[in-house]
Amino acid sequence: MIAAVRGEVLVRRPDHVVVDANGVGYRLTVSSETLKAVPAAGAEVFLHAELVSRDDSLALFGFASEEERDLFGELVSVSGVGPKVAIATLSGGPARELLRAIAGGDAKRFQAVPGIGKRTAERIIVELRDKVSGSLEAEVAEALADGGDARNLARDGLVNLGYAPLEAEQLLDGLRGEDPQELISSALRKAGTGKAA
Repeated sequence: MIAAVRGEVLVRRPDHVVVDANGVGYRLTVSSETLKAVPAAGAEVFLHAELVSRDDSLALFGFASEEERDLFGELVSVSGVGPKVAIATLSGGPARELLRAIAGGDAKRFQAVPGIGKRTAERIIVELRDKVSGSLEAEVAEALADGGDARNLARDGLVNLGYAPLEAEQLLDGLRGEDPQELISSALRKAGTGKAA
C-alpha cells in the first residue's frame, strides 16, 4: 500500500497533481484544500496518500495532512459516499471545520456538496458523529488542562478547535453551566443548528 509520496511536482491541476518520486510519476487526486498546500511545478512536496482499489481501477488520493486523509477514510466508509464524493466534500473546507460540522449535526453543510443528497448527508452525520466527537474531545481536553473558570476554559477550547475568539464568545452567549466540556458541546450544537442548544 502507498501511504505517502514525496518528490517534485510535475503537474498541478485543479483536481490532481503528478509527483515525480525517484523517477516514477504518481498521479494523486486532491481536494482543493490540499491543492492550496501544493507548491508550483518544480518544487518538492510531501503528501499523505490513500490507494483505493476498485474492480476495474486503482486510484491514488493525496492529502496535505493526516487529519484530512483520516476523514477521507471515514467518509468513504459511509454507504453512498465514494472516493470522488469524499474528495468533493473535503474541498468544502478545512478538515477541522468539517469535523465540527459533523459533531454539530450540520447536515446542510454536506448537502451543498455535489452528489450528496439529504439522506446521505444525514447518514454521514449519524455514522460519523460519535467517531469524530472523540477526536474533538481529546483536543478540547488538552485545551482545558491549564485550569480557569468554565466559560473561559470553554472559550479557549473553542478557539483551540479553530473558532475565532469573538465567534467563540458568540457561541457561548446564553449558555449556562459549570462544566467546560458541556459548554463546548452545547456551543458546537449551537454552531451546527444555528440556534441555542
